[in-house]
Amino acid sequence: MIDIDDKVLADLRSGFSIPAKPEILQSLQDELNKDEPELNRVAAIITEDVATSAAVLKVINSPAYGMSRTVTDIKQAVMFLGMNCITQVVTGHLLKSAFAQDDCCISLQRFWDSASDISQVAMLIGKKANSAIPIEDLQLLGLFHDAGVPAMAMRFEDYNEVLMRAAQRPEHSLIEYEAQQYATNHTVVGYYLASSWHLPKRVCQIILRHHDPSFFQDSDSKVEKQIMATLKLAENFCFEIKHFRSCADWHTFKDDVMLALDLSDDDYTDIKEDVEEYLIG
Repeated sequence: MIDIDDKVLADLRSGFSIPAKPEILQSLQDELNKDEPELNRVAAIITEDVATSAAVLKVINSPAYGMSRTVTDIKQAVMFLGMNCITQVVTGHLLKSAFAQDDCCISLQRFWDSASDISQVAMLIGKKANSAIPIEDLQLLGLFHDAGVPAMAMRFEDYNEVLMRAAQRPEHSLIEYEAQQYATNHTVVGYYLASSWHLPKRVCQIILRHHDPSFFQDSDSKVEKQIMATLKLAENFCFEIKHFRSCADWHTFKDDVMLALDLSDDDYTDIKEDVEEYLIG
């Protein structure tokens, strides 16, 4: 596990306008931390916010969750998914609402559309490749793994130029271009945001290291490796389908991803076809 030292965190606190953890999320986490959390109380907290309730039901009734019946209210959703999973879904919705377009030099709509695709595709892969992978972690990571990007775009007026450079010259990853321009990168900022929102530690660590292939050698957890592998595979599928080429760092991750998920080349092709059907229709 990698820890970010206090000086880095202090610099982030002073230099970045990181969205504060919403009250509704704090209330949910407080309830979950009780010795005997109550399902009805969790449902009531979510139901108090109409927009959050509607967003949660939309996510849960999406194909990625594969419900056999339509979920029509929050209490049903909590019963079907469990309190931890429903909290992760709420967290994903709240994250998308936390950044203001007026303060940001990139299109947040385009960014969140892409993040939502990766989130949904990660869940689809998780179900197809290995049902033991916690789907709530995949849902949350898909949305949160690049959450440092909008934070960077709020902090630096020229950040969109760095994104364009990374897109036009994919021989290097985005964090390499960020390192040339700034004293930090979106993985560190995303880790800080996820930690300040008290996301699960393994989710925070994968956010910090999702451009670091040595994660697979450093981690002793089979599940963590599978979660990371699923995220990287989802990233690459979404990128390939939209841009007709692999992600910049896919070649450094491919072997470890295939090994962690126990995928053959035929399995890869089969899953990619399913993803194409989901994204393109």
